[in-house]
Amino acid sequence: MKRLALFFALVLVLSMILSACAGGPQTATPAQPSPTTAQAEATAPVSAGKAELRMMMWGAPEELAIWKQIVADFQVNNPEITVNVEVSEWEAYWTKLKTLLAAGTPPDIFAIDAPYYLDYQTRGVLLNLQPYLDAEPNLLADVYPQTLKAYQTPEGYFGLPRDFQTIVVFYNKDMFDAAGVPYPSPDWTYDDFRATAKALTLDKDKDGVIDQYGYATDLWDMELFWSEVIWAFGGDIISPDHTQTLIGSPEARKAWRFIYDMMFVDKSMPDTTTAAQYGGDLFQAGKAAMTTIGHWAVPGYAEAGLNFDVVQMPAGPAGRATSVNSAGFVIAKNTKYPDAAWKFLKFVISTPAQTRLAELGFACPVLKSVAESPAFLDQPIKINHKVFLDSLEFARMKPVFKGYDEWASVIGDGMAPIWAGEEADLDAVLDEIIPQADDVLKQYNP
Repeated sequence: MKRLALFFALVLVLSMILSACAGGPQTATPAQPSPTTAQAEATAPVSAGKAELRMMMWGAPEELAIWKQIVADFQVNNPEITVNVEVSEWEAYWTKLKTLLAAGTPPDIFAIDAPYYLDYQTRGVLLNLQPYLDAEPNLLADVYPQTLKAYQTPEGYFGLPRDFQTIVVFYNKDMFDAAGVPYPSPDWTYDDFRATAKALTLDKDKDGVIDQYGYATDLWDMELFWSEVIWAFGGDIISPDHTQTLIGSPEARKAWRFIYDMMFVDKSMPDTTTAAQYGGDLFQAGKAAMTTIGHWAVPGYAEAGLNFDVVQMPAGPAGRATSVNSAGFVIAKNTKYPDAAWKFLKFVISTPAQTRLAELGFACPVLKSVAESPAFLDQPIKINHKVFLDSLEFARMKPVFKGYDEWASVIGDGMAPIWAGEEADLDAVLDEIIPQADDVLKQYNP
């Protein structure tokens, strides 16, 4: 997911914030070290008394301030537990985490992007949280079930979501008004979406160069657009047993053709070469009337001075679909303080902590009572935040499986020549990359 990670960074760096969901780095499978005697002694569990926890996550400076406040709130009733929070930018975070895991000295608590969860869980480096959950059977009753699905395994939960993202359509109200185009309605279709994008694609000075695109997004990773279109056209991404890539089915190929025609027939979407001229995010640059992205972009778009709102994804021949993904926390299996780490992780999904996260504005709280409260719905940035919650009704989990990053790289890199305009035979490219993607699945899911 390297391209998507870079895209997210460009979206938020332009406005002094950094992505919190999105896309990801080229993460290697976490190594499970063979600890030395000293390491084993250093990580022997301690069940009582004072505890000092190290927590690592990716994020922006704004997030560090909020997490420090969450820690302070936690310590009011848990003064014996110290939580030291470390926040790094996306790429640096994963590099640092891999190094610590390989050395057998991981942080007690660390953030996980849901698609990579199984790569870590299946290597035995995470603490099984199920015994704690069994002791408190109602703890997750108020958590959106769609956000929990990614962390469920036959052995139980080894991680929990802290927030989630659904993908929706962002639209620039000023551009719609100037063109005399009605704002999108919740019941719109992909035909409506395509027609709207065409109507908002303008060569204002008539010099033969498009000055404003109707729609722009990053197509390297599935999350922002192409998974939604494939699902809406009746296709799928991967088989339930994670052994077969399904993006070459007849239904999926119709979805790919829809996207291709928007870019190269209608010319209402920029190719990747053009998009790069504007830092990757034409919507934030004021050069595109619509984009599809998650709530993490809201603060940056507001800071850029855009007059925008959001609407749910269009419906296709097979109905309406969007992607739901989450960021979560896990506990290292060899932590010295499992009970203290669990106590803090439990606090993260409590009402006080979830309310603090809602105030940050980057993501949707996983606690329904908070997400559906003024803390999230009545944020200072006045858009229809409820659209992100309503989209859960037709959301499909972004696939979570072993080998995700390698698989995504095969697809993203393989399709890149299409979106750059360097290769026109869409079917031939799909026929070439799908067997390569299946080879990755066979390696990780024999």
